[in-house]
Amino acid sequence: QVQLVESGGGLVQAGGSLRLSCAASGRTFTIYATGWFRQAPGKEREFVAAISYSGGNTRYKDSVKGRFTISRDNAKNTVYLQMNTLKPEDTAVYYCAVLRTYGDNWYVSLHPGSYEHWGQGTQVTVSS
Repeated sequence: QVQLVESGGGLVQAGGSLRLSCAASGRTFTIYATGWFRQAPGKEREFVAAISYSGGNTRYKDSVKGRFTISRDNAKNTVYLQMNTLKPEDTAVYYCAVLRTYGDNWYVSLHPGSYEHWGQGTQVTVSS
């Protein structure tokens, strides 16, 4: 089992920045890809960004490209989501999730159903 804890959310004005962290504990020696997802009130959970275990393969939702950057520090078992130029439409609960990649250092998935373990989420609110 892997436990995930997100942090770094909060209230920020439009145009501001936040950095989310996703800290993993438990069976972290297993190779995992990590994704960030978000869910706004009344909407379905949607993909935001994902990163392979190696860090060499990243994917982003079109609307966050150029504004968000996903990165990871495997020595710290932590994945980050740097969010710049935030917009009110970025307001949501942000979740990180991991999936086992069975030795494939480059695999990522954009589909929430692929992910096996989820954090509890952190609220991001962007005011206009």
